[in-house]
This record gives sequence, C-alpha cells and structure tokens, in this order.
Amino acid sequence: MDREWYDKNYLKYKGMRMQARADRNRLRYHLMPPAGWMNDPNGLCQFQGVYHIYFQYTPFLAGWGTKIWGHYTTKDWLHFREEEPFLFPDCAWDRDGAYSGSAFVKDNQVHYFYTGNVKLTDRDYDYIMEGREQNTIHVVSSDGMQAGAKELALSHSDYPQDMTKHVRDPKVFAQGDSYYMLLGARDHKGKGCVLMFRSKDLSHWEYAQRMYAQEDFGYMWECPDLFTVKGQAFLLACPQGVEKKEHCYQNIYQCGYFTAEWDTQAGAYKLGEFQELDKGFDFYAAQTFEDERGRRILLAWMGMPDADYGNEATAGQGWIHALAMPRVLTVEDGRLLQKPLEEMAQLRKNHRHATLKTFGNQKTKDCCFELHLKFCGQADGLALWLREDVKLVYKGGTLALCLGKSGCKREKRTALLQKLESLTVFSDTSSIEIFINGGEATMSTRVYSDSLEQNVWFEDTDAAADVEWYDLDGILVQWKC
Repeated sequence: MDREWYDKNYLKYKGMRMQARADRNRLRYHLMPPAGWMNDPNGLCQFQGVYHIYFQYTPFLAGWGTKIWGHYTTKDWLHFREEEPFLFPDCAWDRDGAYSGSAFVKDNQVHYFYTGNVKLTDRDYDYIMEGREQNTIHVVSSDGMQAGAKELALSHSDYPQDMTKHVRDPKVFAQGDSYYMLLGARDHKGKGCVLMFRSKDLSHWEYAQRMYAQEDFGYMWECPDLFTVKGQAFLLACPQGVEKKEHCYQNIYQCGYFTAEWDTQAGAYKLGEFQELDKGFDFYAAQTFEDERGRRILLAWMGMPDADYGNEATAGQGWIHALAMPRVLTVEDGRLLQKPLEEMAQLRKNHRHATLKTFGNQKTKDCCFELHLKFCGQADGLALWLREDVKLVYKGGTLALCLGKSGCKREKRTALLQKLESLTVFSDTSSIEIFINGGEATMSTRVYSDSLEQNVWFEDTDAAADVEWYDLDGILVQWKC
C-alpha cells in the first residue's frame, strides 16, 4: 500500500468513516481510528509544542491487514487533529507493513525508527526461523508531518545470528554521548530478550548487548522501552508465552516492566522481578516519552493480540480498537505508579460528593463518568456495580472485575492487593479503566452494553468511604472529512 493507492481508495473510505462515527459505541474521550483498525501507539513525541501520536493503522478494514502509520496531533490533550497518514509500506524493506517504532527529537528534527515487515510467500514457511524479514528503517522529518527518504538502519543480517526472524519494535534514546536502540527479540532457544545497539550519529549502528530476565520469561518480548524516572531505571516490555498464574499473567500476552540497573561502560545489567502494568483485559504495546514539561507519559493499545474474546460490536460498524487514556508515570518505593494525565480533569462537569451510605443509585445516560472512592481506613469488602452486568468486588485481599454479556466473552480479571485505600474509575461508552491505590495497579477493559442508560450503585457494605462523582465531556477531534 502506498500513498497513491490510499488516495485512490479514499472516496470509498469516506462512507466507512461516516458509518463508524455514527456508532453509539464510539468513545468520547479516547483516541480511536477514524475507521478501520488501530493497534500499537508509535513514534510518540512532543515537537515544537505539538504532541504527535502515531499508531498502527489499517484504514479500509476493521480487521488485521497491511499496516500504515496513522497520525493525530494535539497541543492540550483535549483538542485533536487527524493528520494525513505518516508512513506507508512502499519499498522493498517494508512491503508487507510499516510496523511499530519510536521517535527521537534532535536538532529541530524528528528521527523515526520502525520495523519494516516482509513476509515471503513463495513456499511454506514457519515464519519463526525462516520466511520473513524484519528490517529496522530510519526516516527523518523537519515537521512531524512529512517523512523524508527511508534509510535501512539494520537488516536481519545485522542482528545476532542466534536470533529468529522475530526482531522488531525499535525504541531509541540517548545516554551520555551515545544513542541506543532497543529491539524486542526471540532467540533460537525460544527465549524472549531485548537487543541493544549503539550509535554516534543515529545512522550507523553496532550491536552492543542483549538483556534477559533472571529466569526464562516467555519466548518473545515485544515493544521494549528503557527510561528513568526519579533516578530509577525501568525496562518496559510485552513478553509472550508466559505461563498463567492465579492472579498474574491472566492475558494471553503480558505488558509490564522490570526495574533495571545498567552500566553503559561495562554493559552489565540486572533486571528485577516483572510487574504487570495493567490487570485488565485490554492493555498492550505500551510506549512512553518525556514531554517538554518533563513528564513521562505512557500510551498503550486498548486491545490484546490473539485474545479469545472479541470486539464484534464495533467491527460491524467499520472500526475496531482504541488507545488507553494517557497516563503519567511516577515512582514510589521503587514501583511505577500510573496516574491519569492532569488535563483530563478539564472534562469534568456535574460534580457530586457523597459517602458510600448516601450515594444511592446514580443514573447515567452515556456511561461517561469519573468516580473516586477514598476509604476511611482500609476497606475489608466492597461490591460496586458499574453497569447492569459489570461488577467490581473486593474481598479477602482480591479485587475482581467481573463482566457479563457486555464483556463479549471477557469474564473475570483479578488483582491481589495488600490493601485497598482508594479507587478511581473512568467509564466511557465502551471502555472502563480502574486506578487502584493512586495508580499502584490498574485494570482496563472494553465493554459493550446493550444500552448506555445504566445505573451505578454499591451493594450493602460495611466499608466507609468518601465518594466523588463527575460526568465527563468528550475530547474534540477535527477530522479530515
């Protein structure tokens, strides 16, 4: 797919866009595709005061297909503009898809690195040990809108020889007088890891080292990201093939982080125990960047690859998937906390203050609300109905998110907590995001109710808590058409 092909098909696409935007399940304050398919956030950056949010995008199909990079911009996280697609798979290095990657700002330019996917079809391949190329491609832009010429930064022959054909998702950062590139990888022994390359000029790269967990942890690590918050380094990754445990690794693939110690001179490193970023159904491919205010902002795909549950309610209307709310990362006791971006508070209206005993039954017309609970002491038990078949239950140190029919085969996710001191719930038309104990843990899910006129209430409980409620407005998006 190249830009000429896209432009020729755009008139057909306009009808699909109108159908998608009329869907009652369209989210009010989350980014979604104009129509078609969205997955990983890519190339996140703030450049000359403008935030750029690129994303994996299949514009003419609400299903898996050849990927380009879609593009939104914003200056305030409340008003967005849909821009022209940024990258197309239009050369031999990326002919089967412009896959995930990152952005690095330097000298009034933005450098983008992404994976070019090439899949051979001349015979049967296993596509693990043979049959594909995953090239690392470099482009430069002076404005974040128009991509320059493509440059092959790394081909598969540049990766270590004991790697499979699965090496992808470059993330570039600076440390000292060098630039470093992380790539998620799978080795010949079926062990997931991160490869690291080094450069002095962002064009010529040499292999530096690799990182593994202390114990075997999955067969493939996608979407790596290494950064520091308040002097503590963290390695984000999405391990695939991790064995499920009772309250951990409940999704088919995981998204989380290791604390990291890394000596750039010696190449020595140590990774701590893996911590999941989200305990819900739909959260993957997280990527972070630092904005001009020094905030470490995280965005993630509100979806899950290869899941056994679906999103037919929106796919039938010509669109599928979304991005999770933007979150700011902070650190407490060596752990990452996720907090909603403070700009989201400007969407609030119709404030209500109550207690658990006086809250009663809150009716909603569109399911768009923000609900805060601050417990007076530690809660021993709680049952909160967020919709007629969506229930949040805390008992015996376990918080459970339980979905009925509206979960579309999503049924239950749990989080084991040492205590429950606070909860914040953000509900949108077809999503729910829950922040636990000030962002110590989160739970995110898509949900598709038959009606958006719902009731929120608490079952009988002995817990004491202050409750704050806000209805929420939506963000504004300026569409191309």
